Amino acid sequence: MNEITTRILRLLLLIFAVVLASSIFYHLFFQGYETENAMYYEVRDVAAFQGVYVRDEHVQEYRGTGAVRYCVDDGAKLGIGSVIAEVYANGEQIDLRKRIAARQEELEALQKVENPGTSESAQPVALAALIKEQYKNLIRRREENLFSQMADSKRELTTLLSTYDKITDPAVDYSARIRSLESEIAELSARLTEPVETITAKESAYFVSYVDGYEPQLTVKGIPDLTPDFLATVTDDVAEHSTENGAIGKLVESYAWYIVGVFDNTKTGLSDGDTANMRLESAAGTIKVQAEKLTQIEGKEKTLGVFRCEQMSYDTVQHRTERVELLRDAIKGVRVPRSAIRFKTVEETVVKEDGTTYTQDVRQMGVYVLVGETAEFRKLKVLHQEDEFYISDMDAGSGYVALYDEIIVKGVKADEE
Repeated sequence: MNEITTRILRLLLLIFAVVLASSIFYHLFFQGYETENAMYYEVRDVAAFQGVYVRDEHVQEYRGTGAVRYCVDDGAKLGIGSVIAEVYANGEQIDLRKRIAARQEELEALQKVENPGTSESAQPVALAALIKEQYKNLIRRREENLFSQMADSKRELTTLLSTYDKITDPAVDYSARIRSLESEIAELSARLTEPVETITAKESAYFVSYVDGYEPQLTVKGIPDLTPDFLATVTDDVAEHSTENGAIGKLVESYAWYIVGVFDNTKTGLSDGDTANMRLESAAGTIKVQAEKLTQIEGKEKTLGVFRCEQMSYDTVQHRTERVELLRDAIKGVRVPRSAIRFKTVEETVVKEDGTTYTQDVRQMGVYVLVGETAEFRKLKVLHQEDEFYISDMDAGSGYVALYDEIIVKGVKADEE
């Protein structure tokens, strides 16, 4: 290699180094984005008060001895003759059944993963998409306090991850674990004994596993006699699964039950017969209620409300009284700061009535989000707006802003429309 060629190569290397350094310097100091996470947000008119739960309930008793194992969850619907509980000589039998159920759940999941049909039909790309979607469901349910549904999402996510490992790594084999679980389940099952007694329902009703002493006082028939002073004395001192005096729970006679309390109706503006959503302090999500009777008290500053509900579940029977929120016009979505809003002309496909399609340019409202080091445009499906922010539909689909996106609120790309 002659001296001229060497000099040319050195010059090219120097130019490349300068360009590279300039690019790094530019990205560090001129492409710095200020971002804000797209968070879950709710907007609604709220009236909070101490709600007292009224149901027609009959105490269920058992006068014998032994360890009681409940066969149904609180809030479960029972028919005549349905098994409420089983009585065993000791608590070991109850523990055995819990351990078998846990192993059985794991075994069924692993058998599904090891099924040859699963490996043959599952594709890594499709599984990756399902894993991402299930992870989003898990996060969303956590934000909405849907803890029972979170457990379902977690089980499904675990199965999907195990399946992905199985089809992408030939060395992954759950056969040994399956054999171990089958052996353990067989060993535990061999130690099971029959219950010494079975307790059944003598009427069609919903089951609750505790009593609190208010069963005779707080009845549907007695609602018209309830006063604000009496409601203020009701407490939530619950002895869950109590067997004191032979009581092992109670049966709720009807699917309809009532929430009674004193609240400020000026914001919600409810009238008799109106429906609304109610959020219980201890429960996930909301329930639908109907204002059955609203009576103004205390110089028309407060209202004594009687609300009817026809949703019975585990969550709705866990308390006698607790803080509740009466909700109207609830809007849920992704919170987007107004300062991040931008407009961009995008090409969209339009489907005609006859099924044919065509494309057109549309000016869309949206935001730029940071994907790796790249700013990408995401549309908004606006559900609500205020001075400082918008709320966009979190289920709008592909191409729209999604929960936990990094929204660019300031930066070179974000400033371009």
